[in-house]
Amino acid sequence: MLAATLARTALSRGITAHRLSKNVTFYVNEFASPGSACQTQAAEERRPLMLLLPWLGSRPQAVAKYCEIYFRTGFDVLVVESEVQEFLWPRWGLDHGKRLLELLQSERFASRPLLVHAFSIGGFTFSQLLVHVSQDTLKYQSFTKRIKGQVFDSLVVGSLETMATGLAKTVFPRLETLIKPVSLLYFGIFRHQTVEYFNKSIDVFWNTPVPAPALFFFCENDALSDAQTLEGLIEYWQKRGISTTAKKWEDSTHAGHLKRHPKEYLTILDLFLHSLHFTPLKAKM
Repeated sequence: MLAATLARTALSRGITAHRLSKNVTFYVNEFASPGSACQTQAAEERRPLMLLLPWLGSRPQAVAKYCEIYFRTGFDVLVVESEVQEFLWPRWGLDHGKRLLELLQSERFASRPLLVHAFSIGGFTFSQLLVHVSQDTLKYQSFTKRIKGQVFDSLVVGSLETMATGLAKTVFPRLETLIKPVSLLYFGIFRHQTVEYFNKSIDVFWNTPVPAPALFFFCENDALSDAQTLEGLIEYWQKRGISTTAKKWEDSTHAGHLKRHPKEYLTILDLFLHSLHFTPLKAKM
């Protein structure tokens, strides 16, 4: 639904949408393409690829705003949506992560420098990919080296209660008071199929095999994302030698920081991209 609507709304002139599967759409950025006469395969392979992992229930118009940011910076964008069942039954989430990893390792993308921008549950999808990478870091060494930067916006982190709250607020907001206790009961009954998988992916994320610089956006009043836990994660990564930048607001909206604080958000993101040597294509826009 999201991918189809994004394609119909014509994100920007010069952008071509390719539907690769039900939840995966590849947007080719013609602004960053050389002229047809001199375009080469090598030039295509050097063009950076943005892996965009949206939040549950994201609206096409909202996702389009983030796509536009990266189009202006010369990226092609690969939008990979997540589904609630992949969170409720993490084995399916692992399968989703495996398919995504295989896609990024396929001939079409294998030589592309990567940037990751994950929102909310999109961070869970990325962690499921990392579980597979962590099982054979030598095999995937070239893949992790291709990731030049990672942006995490409103990660769902904290207690199991935080996860249940996130599920209720994002998927069943009108039934939040009912869904939260039901979710906790579900996680308790199927602990081996859910909580143990969650704990493994959380451990892999904390001890990530990706050493690329990271940027975190979060706020203190987010019921789905525990700010103290995130600050602990950021400190832990810094001690591991990962270059980490963070922006925390006292008051903001889950996965809505760009809308609530547009100037700050864009300034910080732009500085981060510059630090990675990605600059806007002003002349072509």
